[in-house]
Amino acid sequence: MSQHTTQTPRFRAFDERNFEQLSGFSNLNADDRFAIQVVSRVFPFRVNSYIADELIDWSHIPNDPMYQLTVPQPGMLSTEDFDKVADLLRQDAPPETLASTVLAIRTNLNPHPAGQVSLNVPQLSGDRLPGLQHKYRETVLFFPQAGQTCHAYCTFCFRWPQFLTDSEVRFSAPDSEGLVRYLGQHPEVTDLLFTGGDPLIMNARLFERYLNPVLNADPPMLETIRIGTKALSYWPYRFVTDPDADELLRLMERVVAGGRHLAIMAHFNHPREMAPPIVQEAIARIRNTGAQIRTQSPLVRHINDSTEVWRELWRKQVNLGLVPYYMFVERDTGASQYFRVPLARAWDIYRGAITSISGLGRTARGPSMSANPGKVEIQGIAWINGEKVFALRFIQGRNPDWVQRPFFAKYDPEAAWLTELKPAFGEKEFFFEQEMREIAAQAEHQYDEDEEEDQ
Repeated sequence: MSQHTTQTPRFRAFDERNFEQLSGFSNLNADDRFAIQVVSRVFPFRVNSYIADELIDWSHIPNDPMYQLTVPQPGMLSTEDFDKVADLLRQDAPPETLASTVLAIRTNLNPHPAGQVSLNVPQLSGDRLPGLQHKYRETVLFFPQAGQTCHAYCTFCFRWPQFLTDSEVRFSAPDSEGLVRYLGQHPEVTDLLFTGGDPLIMNARLFERYLNPVLNADPPMLETIRIGTKALSYWPYRFVTDPDADELLRLMERVVAGGRHLAIMAHFNHPREMAPPIVQEAIARIRNTGAQIRTQSPLVRHINDSTEVWRELWRKQVNLGLVPYYMFVERDTGASQYFRVPLARAWDIYRGAITSISGLGRTARGPSMSANPGKVEIQGIAWINGEKVFALRFIQGRNPDWVQRPFFAKYDPEAAWLTELKPAFGEKEFFFEQEMREIAAQAEHQYDEDEEEDQ
């Protein structure tokens, strides 16, 4: 591990209760501050001093991309919903009235998209495991209970319900016991993803309590351990000068020394996040453990919706030894209407960026929709037999046989999600839709049986 000279600043987190204490927020007028109060009643809000001091350009708010990325914006709610909450706050309405209104708004925002609750939660000995998701054959997602928060919250995050204090469905596991047993019964699983929230919000010893049982059990088919994290962007001191930074890196070294591939799934949404020297030092220290850092981000309006941004993003990542992995399409949940980019424009941005970088950066796949049936990639826009179409394929699918099968949708310049597309060439439905209905019906039947047993 490389030596470091930087000192860790004090970590300070801010939310709707104390955000005005940040010096940069003095640039906001009363209407701006009230808008933050309104929107943060619906969506979780958390920003920290590092982001405010190092990443946000306060001279360009509200259009600064890092400000848009971390601070709630009035456009994240429809005018009708914004006014409902605003009126209740102005009237100093009873808490239960406000809570009821907010819950109704959240319920209409598709809080658990792509079958996360109804289809992705696996069973062990007839019991559901709420701290796990198993959507694709080879990969299991694990949500450690102590890692279900973040150093800061992205405004576009599709897992925004994870951070709500009154969330009825939060994915979390108190320990790794169920995970280890599940892996033992599912030899098809080769990849385990620790996710959240952010697992690296935990200190090293706490994270080790979740990881150790897996390493000690040594599932023979488990080849890769992934850690999904935004810490490189939102708190890079985690890997450099935090009191247990060296301990965390030694834990990474242990995974690699045990013969498994360790992949840090880093979320970089804008090139500015990689500019501070502390980030580059953190990247170097992680890579020195033998871990590989792969990068991913959704394409989101107001933050990174340009070819120039993605070109710079991928170039910087390659220069720092990172592997560009995914350009995602913003999911159909939460404030998606504010952040969405039409698929046709997403393809133009992707193609413009990918064709202007070297082959080392062309590992990035996309634009990819993590939809209910699977990860669907836009491969191009073409004219076939006089019809303009999107050429699509599955990168991952609920049925592995769907993967890599090309299919076509009618061109629609405004469509921004799979469910908004129609089959091309006069087909009534896409090839996977009938089987998808059967999968959903079977899962619903199983869920109903489980509910009856619980009662």
